[in-house]
Amino acid sequence: MSSPATEIDVQREPVISFGKKERQALIDPFSDNNPITVQVLGICSALAVTTQFQLALTMTAAVIAVLVCSNVIISLLRNLIPPNIRIIVMLSVIASLVIVVDQVLKAFVYDIAVQLSVFVGLIITNCIIMGRAEAFAMANRPWPSLLDGLGNGIGYGVILCIVAFFRELLGSGNLLGFEVVPAMAYDAGYVDMGLMVIAPGAFIILGLLIWAQRTWSGYTEEG
Repeated sequence: MSSPATEIDVQREPVISFGKKERQALIDPFSDNNPITVQVLGICSALAVTTQFQLALTMTAAVIAVLVCSNVIISLLRNLIPPNIRIIVMLSVIASLVIVVDQVLKAFVYDIAVQLSVFVGLIITNCIIMGRAEAFAMANRPWPSLLDGLGNGIGYGVILCIVAFFRELLGSGNLLGFEVVPAMAYDAGYVDMGLMVIAPGAFIILGLLIWAQRTWSGYTEEG
């Protein structure tokens, strides 16, 4: 006959596992539940920091760091946070993490941090981060919350980098500081698309990505 302690140990869920729920939390944001193309969140940064591929990569890394850490911290505190002040607590956690990320960027990649300017600080207001904290981290354990943050961060970053890739390539003929379009092409009459370096160019690429993703997945808005 097993003891009560043994029965409790058998029924206890493992701290780290990779079942269906964990896989869904990590993989769904890549396509079926992408925060930009499906949920239409984080659009501002997709317009503001995608003129250069390098800026988009840096912003992606910053958002992933904040999203993963905030999800884990809020999940750990979820049973201690009074419901009536949960938004304040979430904002405090996210703002603290953004400050740390901003200081790290200024310490190690100062030139890029200057180009990103206020947009790193505006991660605090990114709807994706607050949305995942409220919808997922407050209701789940730290490990699934970490995977959810990682999946949503990568899903956001993939779209950001695709937009930046086409904007920099078509707008300046360069990519990551390297010349892609040769000088002879300009001599032959090739002209960079000035539209790509302003916001409407980002809107066009983003709209095409949303259309392509929703067509591929069969997603439709619920009435």
